[in-house]
Amino acid sequence: MENAIELPYRTRSLCPECLRVLDAEVYEENGKVLIRKTCPEHGEFVDVYWGDVELFKKASRFRHDGLGIWNPITKNDRGCPFSCGLCNMHKSHTALLNIVLTNRCDLACWYCFFFAKRAGYVYEPTLEQIVNMVRIAKNLKPVGCNAVQLTGGEPTLRDDLIEIIKAIRAEGIDHVQLNTNGIRLALEKDFALKVREAGVNTVYLSFDGVDERTNPKNIKEVPSILENCRRAELGIVLVPTVIKTVNDHQLGDIIRFAADNIDIVRGVNIQPVSLVGSMPKREREKYRITIPDVIKRIEEQTNGEISREDFYPVPCVTPISHFVEALTGHPQYEFTCHFACGMATYVFKENGRLIPITRFVDVEGFFEYLDEKAEEIRGSRIKSLRALKSILDLRKFVDSSKAPKGLDVSRILFDVLVRHDYTALGEFHSKTLFIGMMHFQDLYNYDIERVKRCVIHYGTPDGRIIPFCSFNVLPEIYRDKIHEEFGIPIEEWEKRTGRKLKDDIYRVVRRPKD
Repeated sequence: MENAIELPYRTRSLCPECLRVLDAEVYEENGKVLIRKTCPEHGEFVDVYWGDVELFKKASRFRHDGLGIWNPITKNDRGCPFSCGLCNMHKSHTALLNIVLTNRCDLACWYCFFFAKRAGYVYEPTLEQIVNMVRIAKNLKPVGCNAVQLTGGEPTLRDDLIEIIKAIRAEGIDHVQLNTNGIRLALEKDFALKVREAGVNTVYLSFDGVDERTNPKNIKEVPSILENCRRAELGIVLVPTVIKTVNDHQLGDIIRFAADNIDIVRGVNIQPVSLVGSMPKREREKYRITIPDVIKRIEEQTNGEISREDFYPVPCVTPISHFVEALTGHPQYEFTCHFACGMATYVFKENGRLIPITRFVDVEGFFEYLDEKAEEIRGSRIKSLRALKSILDLRKFVDSSKAPKGLDVSRILFDVLVRHDYTALGEFHSKTLFIGMMHFQDLYNYDIERVKRCVIHYGTPDGRIIPFCSFNVLPEIYRDKIHEEFGIPIEEWEKRTGRKLKDDIYRVVRRPKD
C-alpha cells in the first residue's frame, strides 16, 4: 500500500474548447479536490475533481499500476489520448470490453445524443466484426479480456442478439453482461430466459430512481423485468446515472429497493453524471456530483447503516490478483484503474438491516496480509493445498460474532483464493449486494493519467480497443467518427430492412419541468 498522495500535484488535461493538451494542477480547496488548467486561447477552467479531500487521500493509498499492454495495437504517434487503440502507453489490460451493437433505441430521451435519428445513420456491426473485436481483446498480452458488455443504443433491438451472445461465449468469454433499459425484458415474458440460456450472466439495468419523475424511462416496466429475470434466474445490476438536484436524493431509496430484491438484484452500480458538451460553470455547479458526494448522500440516506468508511477504491483488490498470480505463476486479471475512477463495498442484509462487509472483515489488514503471503509463496516451492493451509490463516481478519448468521467468509475466501472454486464466489454474491460507483470523465475534469489506466474499453470494427473516457469524451475522434464510418444512412437502412426507424420508439422521455 502506498502513502497518501500529496496535494497539490501536476497532471495533464485537455482544453474543453479546442482539445489542446494542457498542464493541470490538482489541489485542495475548502475540503474538496479541484483541477485547474489554463488554455492560452480559451482561458482558465476550474472544476471539482473529487468532493472530499480525505476520501481522496484514502483512495490514493491503493493506487497501483498494472503490467501494461505487451502487444499494443496502435502506435503512440499523436500522444495520449489521441493514439488510443490500445497503445504502448496504456498501463492496464481490458477488464471489460464494451461492444456497441446498435445506435438504435426504443426510447427517445431528451438528453441522449447517441440516438440514431439525431446521428443520421444506423451503426450495427456485423457478427463477424463483433467476433473479431472479442478475439483481439482476448489475445491481448499479458492478460486477455474475459468479460464483455453488450451495449448500445439499445442492444435488445438486434434481431440476432441471441446469435451474437452465443458466438461471444463460443470464443471462450466467461462473463457476458447485457446493458439495457429492460423494455424488451418486460414485454416478452421468455426473453430473459432466452438471453440467459444463450450465455448472458448479468443484466445491467438502467434504473435512475424509484418513481416516475426520476425514472421515466422504465419505472413502469421494472416489476415485470424483475419477475421475468427472477423466473429465468438472471441476475440484475441496477445502474443509476446520478445528477445533482435531479435524483441524488433517492440514492438511499435505490439501495433499499435493491436490498428488498436481493434474491435477483446483485448490485447497484452508480454512475455520477459526465457533463458532456459545452456547459457554463454555473450549470456545471448545479449538476456536478462526484464519488465522495454520492457516498455522503448514501450515508445520510441510509441513516449511517452504510458509511463513507465502508468504501474502498477499485484498485484495492489487486493483492488478490497478486496472491493468485504467485500461486499459479501466470498473470491474473487486475483492476488497476486510477484510484479516483471508482469506489465500492459489499453489503449484507439481515433482519431488515444493511451490514457492510467492513463491519466484520478487516479489509486493509486482509489485503496487506495477502501481499505479504504472495511474496512468501513466490520465494517458496511449497504450494500444495496442505502447505497453504498451514501458512494461510484468514480467520483472524473476520469477526464472526458480527458477521451475518450462516456466512463463513474465511472459508469462502480460502476456496476462491486457493482452491479456485468459483462456486464459492457465486455463493458470496448470492448473499451480498455490491454497491459501487464509477465516475466517467468529461472535458472539464479530464485527467490524462486516468485515461492511461482505464480498464473499461470499447471494441471497434477497425480492430482498435479504445478506453471509455477517450471513446465517449472525444466522440468526434472516436465514437461518432467510427460509427459513421461503419454505419449506413438512415434512408438506406430503412430501404434495406423495409422498416422505419421511428417504429422502434416505445416511449418518448421529455425534459422534466423544474
